Amino acid sequence: MKKHSVALDKTGQFSNFFLDYLEGKEELRPFYAHLPALDSFEDAIHLKEFSPERRNLLVEALTDQYAGIELHEKVSSAIHSLKDPKTFTVTTGHQLNLFTGPLYFIYKIVSTINLAKKLTATYPSYSFVPVYWMASEDHDFDEINYFKMDGKKFQWNSSQTGAVGNFELDKSFKEFLKSVPFAADFFKEAYTSSKTLAEAVRKYVNHLFQDEGLVILDGDHPGLKKSFEEVIHSDLFEHKPSKEASKSTKALEDLGYKGQIYPREINFFYLNKGIRERIERNGDDFAVLNTDLRFSKSEMEALVKDHPERFSPNVVLRPLYQEIILPNLAYLGGPAEVVYWLQLKGVFDLFETPFPILLPRNFALLIDPLCRKKIDQLDWSNEDLFRDHISWKKEFVIKESSIDVELSKQKELVSAIFEKKGEEAAHLEKSLQDAFEAGKVRSLKILDQMSRKLRKAEERRLEIQINRAEAIQDFIKPNGSPQERVVNMMQFYLSNPDLIDKLLACFDPLDFRMMVLDL
Repeated sequence: MKKHSVALDKTGQFSNFFLDYLEGKEELRPFYAHLPALDSFEDAIHLKEFSPERRNLLVEALTDQYAGIELHEKVSSAIHSLKDPKTFTVTTGHQLNLFTGPLYFIYKIVSTINLAKKLTATYPSYSFVPVYWMASEDHDFDEINYFKMDGKKFQWNSSQTGAVGNFELDKSFKEFLKSVPFAADFFKEAYTSSKTLAEAVRKYVNHLFQDEGLVILDGDHPGLKKSFEEVIHSDLFEHKPSKEASKSTKALEDLGYKGQIYPREINFFYLNKGIRERIERNGDDFAVLNTDLRFSKSEMEALVKDHPERFSPNVVLRPLYQEIILPNLAYLGGPAEVVYWLQLKGVFDLFETPFPILLPRNFALLIDPLCRKKIDQLDWSNEDLFRDHISWKKEFVIKESSIDVELSKQKELVSAIFEKKGEEAAHLEKSLQDAFEAGKVRSLKILDQMSRKLRKAEERRLEIQINRAEAIQDFIKPNGSPQERVVNMMQFYLSNPDLIDKLLACFDPLDFRMMVLDL
């Protein structure tokens, strides 16, 4: 696989907020603990205190979650190494997309695995375990119930509600599975041998990355939630996390940065079979929205103590939950994720929890041989792939035209004639200058019409090259969105079964550039 790199600010795909963070803009320094750099990890290691009790709890939870799955030696070794005080994790997380969803799901995990390898080589006295956090508690089914491949959408429709990780792979799913006969066998095995979506995702992710020692963690676990009891109580009854997150959000907005997430007074959902709904407070009483569930203050306090697993953090508190239950040093996420973490440092400080190093996942564009051939025929550079297509076409037609389709000289000449004669006519009658100005406008409009006709004629003459460019655009930006955010891995994996190995060989989690990879 041939690798080319393009600066992120040349792609037009990233916000100034995100780019300013990567560049270390001074105004943003109060909102995070460490620069996104390799030498930051030494400080992060020394700051991360993680008790033996929490390590044992984590290993017990993972052992429980992997029950029934034959563990690869590297995964088993990684899990048990978490009891060692010199073992740390680096983590990424994502929703339970069908068949992995968009390519960047894979990119997140590959980036995380390679970071663990780089840290192991740099700090040989310590061990580093890559972790994939399954967002099994998420309830936005419409965001994950499909995948796209070769321009077609494959979708599972279900009437189930609540946390998607608990969705049963029922008759409706079996019917959906029949619509994807081309799917890789390990996907089919994962889905047909599992009762729930979370179980299936664990199995297929484990199949793809077990050779790399990836550990898969589901935060939806009673023992792990018990260690989050202090935060649950503080959020429900004192609303301290909301105050801290709102303070940071306002400070960022005062600097001109738009917040990515919006803290609420209560940042937990009530979680139970078929339910994941927001909790709201009214005086000393609590209500679960869209249900008949109501709790007094004392009942809610008892529920927190006896059933912490029924409280599911929203986006404001999920990062803190992750850092409390893991000996974690870094989080790798997409551009929106990285910047919303910057709204949360005050929440971490409130609970005296070290803020991890924030790193972007790797960004990549996969180019197959046919697409590369078209690119070469147009003599495009890799930077040209990220140009606005409409601007490119306009410039291309002007450059390749046999005549001046803009009629620039003619417009200048017509303008000059009307302006000169209008000035002369004004000496006879002042209103005539306005008449000549109106005539100039009408004439220029006619020339604009003629220019458009000439442009269309030239576009027809250059149809082959323009169609070629549009085919490239459809490949790298289907429906106008970057390939990695739309296309499923199977579009490339089925013809390149060593795709994961190739990505592992190319990705560098500390190289913050867009990769253009030739398959």
